[in-house]
Amino acid sequence: MVGIEMKIRAAVVTRIAMLSALVVVFDYSMKFSGLKIIFPWLPFLKFDFTGIPIMLSLLTTSLPAGAITSTVTFLAISVRSGDVVGASMKALAEFSTVSGFYLGNKIHRKKQKLAKALSYILGCGMRILIMFVFTIPVFTMYYSIPLTVALSMSPLVATFNLIQGFLSIFGGTFLYEILKRRAPSIILNKNETENPQFRPLPE
Repeated sequence: MVGIEMKIRAAVVTRIAMLSALVVVFDYSMKFSGLKIIFPWLPFLKFDFTGIPIMLSLLTTSLPAGAITSTVTFLAISVRSGDVVGASMKALAEFSTVSGFYLGNKIHRKKQKLAKALSYILGCGMRILIMFVFTIPVFTMYYSIPLTVALSMSPLVATFNLIQGFLSIFGGTFLYEILKRRAPSIILNKNETENPQFRPLPE
């Protein structure tokens, strides 16, 4: 029994490590290749794919795994750019997305279609709400933007987070479905299916 648990933990740790490494690869490659897409109305906001491995961490393992890969995102961006505030906001945005997605699945776990729709809504909605709460003080206190200007920017920031949240969720779930069909051993093994702690979210 102990041996089985150790194998399960080793498999989970390996999976988290791989996805965390993928976060770093995505961040550095998109930064230095110039592939990040600028949000035209607020050019300091850019779309990227670093949220996809974080979503995969949730889908293949657990919410704590999503927290770990979000932390790796923070560390990777901080080391690369030196912008601790920006790195914190990015990590918070992606973790709030996977947290909302997770809650959506929990609320209507037995009704798959409803759970899927609710997961998208709560994932994007929680990201928008959390980032609104945190961006206002960051804009006003850290970047010295007047409160009225920060509030007027909020609808555009919310639009950006809606699109980025959807991209992260869709990209993660799309790759998860491909892996589940083409390489199911990467997603889970027999021992993990018998352990509810590591049971993946329903389709």
